[in-house]
Amino acid sequence: MNESHALCNLVELELSYNEVDNFTASEGIKSMCRLEALYLDGIKSNVSNMLQSLTAFSNLRKLFLRNNSLEGMLVTYVALRNLSQLEGLYLDFSSLDANFLQSIGGMTSLKFLTLSECGLNGTLPAQGWCELKNLEKFNLKNNKCEGLVPSCLGNMTSLRFIDLSYNRFVGNIAFSPLPKLKSLEYLSLRHNNFQVPISFELFSNHSNLRVIIAGTNQAIAETVSHNWIPTFQLQIFSMANCTGDLTIPKFLHYQFDLRMLDLSRNGLRGNFPSWLLENNTRLKGANLGNNALTGPLQLPSSAKLHMALLDISNNDFRGEVPTNISAVFPNFIVLNLSRNEFDGCVPSTLGDLKSLEILDLSNNKLSGQLPQELGAGCSSLFLFKMSNNKLQGQIFPEFINLPTLAYLYLDSNEFSGTIPDSLSTIPLEVLDISNNSFSGRLPISMGKLTTARQVSMSKNQLGGPIPLEFCNLDNLVLFDLSENNLSGSIPSCFNPRGLSHIFLNNNLLEGQLSYAFYNRKSLVTLDLRENRFTGNIPHWIDNLSSLSVILLKGNHFEGTIPEQLCQMKRLSMIDLSYNDLSGQIPHCLGNITLEVTRDKSSIFGVSDSIGRGQMEMISVSFYKKLYFPSTNVPIETVFSTKRNSYSYKGGILDHMSGIDLSSNKLHGEIPEELGMLREIHALNLSHNNLTGTMPATFSNLHQIESLDLSYNSLNGRIPTGLTDLNSLAVFSVANNNLSGMIPEKGQFGTFDEGCYKGNPFLCGRPLPVNCESMSGSPIVSNEETGFMDMDVFYISFAISCVSVVLCMAAVLYINPHWRRVWFHLIDVYIVRFLCRVFVFSYFIVNKMYVVTL
Repeated sequence: MNESHALCNLVELELSYNEVDNFTASEGIKSMCRLEALYLDGIKSNVSNMLQSLTAFSNLRKLFLRNNSLEGMLVTYVALRNLSQLEGLYLDFSSLDANFLQSIGGMTSLKFLTLSECGLNGTLPAQGWCELKNLEKFNLKNNKCEGLVPSCLGNMTSLRFIDLSYNRFVGNIAFSPLPKLKSLEYLSLRHNNFQVPISFELFSNHSNLRVIIAGTNQAIAETVSHNWIPTFQLQIFSMANCTGDLTIPKFLHYQFDLRMLDLSRNGLRGNFPSWLLENNTRLKGANLGNNALTGPLQLPSSAKLHMALLDISNNDFRGEVPTNISAVFPNFIVLNLSRNEFDGCVPSTLGDLKSLEILDLSNNKLSGQLPQELGAGCSSLFLFKMSNNKLQGQIFPEFINLPTLAYLYLDSNEFSGTIPDSLSTIPLEVLDISNNSFSGRLPISMGKLTTARQVSMSKNQLGGPIPLEFCNLDNLVLFDLSENNLSGSIPSCFNPRGLSHIFLNNNLLEGQLSYAFYNRKSLVTLDLRENRFTGNIPHWIDNLSSLSVILLKGNHFEGTIPEQLCQMKRLSMIDLSYNDLSGQIPHCLGNITLEVTRDKSSIFGVSDSIGRGQMEMISVSFYKKLYFPSTNVPIETVFSTKRNSYSYKGGILDHMSGIDLSSNKLHGEIPEELGMLREIHALNLSHNNLTGTMPATFSNLHQIESLDLSYNSLNGRIPTGLTDLNSLAVFSVANNNLSGMIPEKGQFGTFDEGCYKGNPFLCGRPLPVNCESMSGSPIVSNEETGFMDMDVFYISFAISCVSVVLCMAAVLYINPHWRRVWFHLIDVYIVRFLCRVFVFSYFIVNKMYVVTL
């Protein structure tokens, strides 16, 4: 009796993610006479039978069926309609179809209906759901609904919350039913194809309106000729990333209760709207980034405003950063002034911002030294970014108090001196001090940065060996020490478990490739170009199963190209050029798939949290989406193609593929299997000892943009099938023994003479050699090899020599006078004469050979 009495008083029941069927058959469940809220998210049972059994709960007001599949279940829809007493129905992340909205008209008590991300598509029906006149909240976010908003929506006069964002609706909202909904408090229309008049006079009488989110639509310029005073006081206004000529709406001059403002990515012009901040003293966050605002940053005259977030990045603000910024906004958590034209020094008063977690002053013209107050005062700092300025001196003093700093970007400045040991006291996850003027050795103390995931110290003047203590950096994902003066070998113990990208190129590193990266299946990029490594390319290279980019150019590797490379199915960029490799090109290289993958272009450097500040939910979401994507670390890879070295990053790097084996000692024929690399963009086999003909299978390389086979000993004709390669922009077969006519079709009509020079038996444009004038020469008559028949040459030469000797002997025997002159010439001019005989014989032979043909 006590148990039944307790169940009778139960108001909420949570059964989500279980197997639930006709549970009302249970005597205990039947006694839940006062049940008001039932959670059945993600259930694994017959939904229809279960819903029909819910009619026993006469007091049920809220039903949660999120993350279920109700698609096409008409019986289920009928069962839902029978729950006429329901006030709240939550079906987010479920599977629904168009029948659903038409079948719930009988649920007249319904006040809350959420259908976000339910797969709904097409136009909304004009009946059924429009009968829900008591509906107060309607959430249709993240579906694929399109067309106009049905006019019957205007009958739902009780609606206070409506979210139609992330759909495909069209039409001018001034002519939609939305202005009829006078009870509206929250309106979200972003990411549609609406036309939105930025005057918002259509909502002039909506006194309850508090939130308007209408970004990523088409803004219609203000056409109201008179000033009107709105009856509403907004707390959140977002009109970001709109098309059209958008200006700051005039109605904002009458807003005094704003908490969040987003007008980013609109091309706004003019000065900083300090009046907005002055009028709205409770404003928590403002995003005016990615516009065309200019002039100095003029702050409000009021002091100690409550602003926690300010983003004015990517504008044209000039002058110095105001020194009183911390006095006006002492509660800053996020401050982003990046990508402007600010100059002068970094204000030391920024050190007074005790709550500051994210500070970005990158991509300006700031100079001088970093204030010591930043390292001592901003104890909550989580992300600090000063990249691409003109800062000098040491980065931090010996004493710093940054116990929460995880992301430090000081790259592309003019910092100098040695790297301070104080860095090792910070729990960094990302450290980027590349492209500065740091010198000295790598500090042993950096081995204490065990939390570091990304370390970039490239393009400095660092020397000495890589310390053994770096073997403690077991969490590294990206490690970049390229373009320094590092020497010695790579420590064999250096093998971080999650290492994905390593750049040690352009140093003085030497020795053989040890087991530093052995069995590192996470490795995607290995760049060891321009060092002094020796020995063979290790046969265990195929253990690097995720490797996509291997760049070993400009070292002293020898031996053959290991066939284990063929087992690495994710390889897409191979550069083994300028080494001492010998042997033949492995035929199995044609099996490489040249896979397109995002792994080689980027890694994400920031977790889902933006710090530990307690900001309003809209602030956190606002900044995570608009700021943190910019911290995605771009991977940049250099590859030589089209006669130049290019840097690839982003989506271009994802799709780039190429093989460069040039400037080695490779011999033998070019494998026909290379013609199977249909997705390859660049192939360079130049400056080797390759022989044989050009494979006709190269006509399959339809994506190729650069093909270089110059400086080899190739013979035969240029395959006519290559004229079908429409993407081919650079082509060279210079300095070979090719013969025949140069193709003129397609791209081959654009290549210059230098692409074919050094092939004496080639003819046709762009060479000055006319094929018709050579029709009687071996250049066109011998299609198989393009060479002179050497056996015929030797026989003809011998006959000519014998004929000359016999003729001379006969003349001397007959004429005694000539015989005396002959012996005199032998004594005086024997050497000169013999040379002339040789030259004369050579020309006689050649003339005889050509005439014979």
